[in-house]
Amino acid sequence: MAIAGGNIKLDSREGIDKISQTEKVTSPYFSDGNTNLAAASIVSSSLTDTNEKYFFGISNSSTPTTEEWNVAFGSVNGYGSDDVANAIKAPTDAIYKQYANLLLAPTEVTGGFKISQGGSHSGALSAKDEEIFVLSARRSNMKDRLNKGTWQISLSGSNTVNSAGAPSGSALHLKDDSSTTEATATPVGDRYNIVSCSSAGVIAGAATIKTYGWFYPSQGIMVFSAAELSASIPGSGSDANDTVIFDDAGHKGFGTGTGVDANKKFALRFINCLQPTGANLKFRDEEDQVSAQYFCRIRSGQMNFSNNPTFVSGSLNELRQTTMKGNPSTFITAVQLYNAAGDIVAVGNLSTPLKKNFSSEATIKVKLTY
Repeated sequence: MAIAGGNIKLDSREGIDKISQTEKVTSPYFSDGNTNLAAASIVSSSLTDTNEKYFFGISNSSTPTTEEWNVAFGSVNGYGSDDVANAIKAPTDAIYKQYANLLLAPTEVTGGFKISQGGSHSGALSAKDEEIFVLSARRSNMKDRLNKGTWQISLSGSNTVNSAGAPSGSALHLKDDSSTTEATATPVGDRYNIVSCSSAGVIAGAATIKTYGWFYPSQGIMVFSAAELSASIPGSGSDANDTVIFDDAGHKGFGTGTGVDANKKFALRFINCLQPTGANLKFRDEEDQVSAQYFCRIRSGQMNFSNNPTFVSGSLNELRQTTMKGNPSTFITAVQLYNAAGDIVAVGNLSTPLKKNFSSEATIKVKLTY
């Protein structure tokens, strides 16, 4: 008679009936499926006026309500924001401390970000960076993390200077140094330096490397030294304390003032330096794609009967085909996987039925990707 059911228990310990693999898969970062957001398509966005005290969004002009990035300005002195005559903590001071608490080790929080201080060039700061610009990725765009080594930011301003300090019209191209330097371990994952590169993404020799910021791929965050950015793209000194206007020619530079009496919108300076021709954002995301392969081994004495009513006949449930007596044949068409609670978790259909009898064995590999 037919046997009810056909269950085979798998040994799901790794390396026996199960083998797991993890692959890193990358794809374009931006919502429109592209890796590049050019200057001509970059616009500023914000959800509410209240948010503008703390950050501004970067959007594609074709989808202005979708924020691809957020930009914030932080200052330990509260520069560029309104503290209501010392009645509240200045928003830019709150931004600085928020990212310091998030990204730095507990013993480093008070000391702040020391991005420029770690440089060997003559213009490196002797103390911590008191002003920072922060670029934060949109979580749904970055997947598990930002793909290191493939991204590039090109900035340009109204008063760009070259390495010798003379005015120059060339853009400042930035990327991480993962291709040349080992990561620094932090409480929130690996950290890489943000350094300058050519327009083609080639990093210069070690003797000329200047650190502009720190890159945290797992957090999707980049922290830039305002001092290093302003040394390369200072803008016009006369407008340092102005309230920044989006895409205004006079505010395409990173030189910031010391005003604390109003919201100066200094974060917009970063977005404005993405406006000139040649500036752009180029990014890819990265995610871990886990695949588990289960080997369903069917021994010679297993799965040789069926509970299909057409397999037998009569009140005694005798085999319908007398030629199958002694060595019946079945055809396996599908595999179902169940968890320990008996819930079905996966179903796989074979491309062609697999013949099975007492004189044959089979191994069916089921691959789950998630």
